[in-house]
Amino acid sequence: MTQVPAATNLEQTPLPSPRGLDAEAKRSFLRMISHELRTPLNSIIGFSEVLRQQPCGPLAPEYLEYAAIIGDSGTKMLKMVNQIVEIVRLESQAAELDIHPEPLESLVEEVLLSLRQEARALNVRLAAENPEAMPWVHADPRALKIVLANLLHNAMAHAPEGEVVTVRARRIGAEVTIEVEDHGPGVDPVEAVRLLRPFEKGHTPGRGPDGAGLGLPIALLYSRAMGGDLDIRTALGQGFTAIVTAPAA
Repeated sequence: MTQVPAATNLEQTPLPSPRGLDAEAKRSFLRMISHELRTPLNSIIGFSEVLRQQPCGPLAPEYLEYAAIIGDSGTKMLKMVNQIVEIVRLESQAAELDIHPEPLESLVEEVLLSLRQEARALNVRLAAENPEAMPWVHADPRALKIVLANLLHNAMAHAPEGEVVTVRARRIGAEVTIEVEDHGPGVDPVEAVRLLRPFEKGHTPGRGPDGAGLGLPIALLYSRAMGGDLDIRTALGQGFTAIVTAPAA
């Protein structure tokens, strides 16, 4: 008599996570993410844009609204997928960095310019403090811009309307410190440590689009990959300051 195999108890079977995968498994995970998720998401976003342009004739207003929702949701999902890929690459040390001397002033200016429209929509102002005196750093320019953009997104989401989010930098010995400061509600310092872990969110909701809790962890991992670090200075009711350290050039 043929015996029927016992059912697998999934609740007791440990499932693999990106953090626990070996190098080859992580490469396979990245390939799967890139192909199986990015490709259909790009198609969804692209076709939603086609619908909004109405090339085959006018659509009813409610269908245009549906197409906009589909496109916005697809864009949000694609952003999260890209962030997960970044986390896996950084944790597996698979990210390729080109670290060399870079003028911090131009990098900060480029990031602030790219976020100007978003800041205007949130009614906050972005400002660089004394930019012409900013030092040079040893960094990968793309990675450092990702760090700054993530920190500024976080700051803009929690800054009160009409307030200024400030970026400042100075050289201290062999290091450069870059601060991104907002005057929002702040968080408990104990909770701030938790926010540096992937998918962790604060208890205070931001005013911008709800994120997946990956911005600060990506900033931390990129900072460390470039030979620096990320720290947080905050307290309830006293704002939030993210402090990046990087080797001075």
